[in-house]
Order: sequence, then C-alpha cells, then structure tokens
Amino acid sequence: MRRLFALILITALWFGFIATPPAQASHLVPCRDSAAFAQRAKTSVSATAQHRFDFYASQNLLCGDDGLPHLIPDIGRGYENQFVIPGLIFLYIAGWIGWVGRSYLQAIKKGDSPETKEIIIDVPLAVKCSLSGFAWPLAAVGELTSGKLTAADNEIPISPR
Repeated sequence: MRRLFALILITALWFGFIATPPAQASHLVPCRDSAAFAQRAKTSVSATAQHRFDFYASQNLLCGDDGLPHLIPDIGRGYENQFVIPGLIFLYIAGWIGWVGRSYLQAIKKGDSPETKEIIIDVPLAVKCSLSGFAWPLAAVGELTSGKLTAADNEIPISPR
C-alpha cells in the first residue's frame, strides 16, 4: 500500500512540476491582414460594429482563423493593455467593494440594531466607508501585520456535528 501511495505521489509530482510551454501566437495574424476578419467586417450591418472592426484593425490586435480578435495575456510583449492592466483594475475594484462591505459590517456591529442596518443601509456610514476604502491594499497589509485581519483558532465556531 505504501509503495502504491509513493508511486501515485511521484507521478503527481512529476506531472505537477513539468514546465508548461509559453503561449504561442504563431497561428494568429494581425486583424488587418486576416481574410476572415475582413469578411466579418464586410458583413457587419451596424455602424457601431463597423467602428469596432476599424478600431480592432488599428490597434494591432491578433486574430485567429475564425476572424475574431484574441487576447494574449503575456507580460513583456506589449499586450499588457489588453488583459493584464484591466485584470488588475478589476481585482482592485473587487477588493475595494469587499473591503468597504467588511468595514461597513464591522461599523454597524458596534451600534444598536446591526441586523436592521444590514437590511436598511445607513447611507452616511456607507459613504464614509466607501471613501475610506480606496487605500484598501495598504489597510489590508496593515491589519495583516497587526493581527486584526485574521481571527484566532479559538474564536472560530465549529459545527457540533
């Protein structure tokens, strides 16, 4: 049984540590040179679609065989503005929303009738929490280093099952 477990472990580690090859874009061509992209642009009926196709062609995006632009999330090749930067902005905004919600819940917990304020939002308090949430990465690091962000094991309730 131990040998079988060792064999499974070695196999899992072997396949887990094999380096994945970098994403290759050799099958992609610039959209302005793609025949399928030109066909899609030609058959578009709305003015907004035509404007979008012109924009894709002017931005040096890469298109596949289907004539659709493909995003390449690879840093160092000049495509950061297509995927990496919007992804980081999304993570920042999502973190901001989460941090503001957390700070609002902590603030109403200190007052009277917190259950009511979860349903009927205290707008001035919510705005105050929202305005202070822009620096959430720094606040999170500060709370992590001070120990306020995490709870001790004895403070976490365990199901009686």
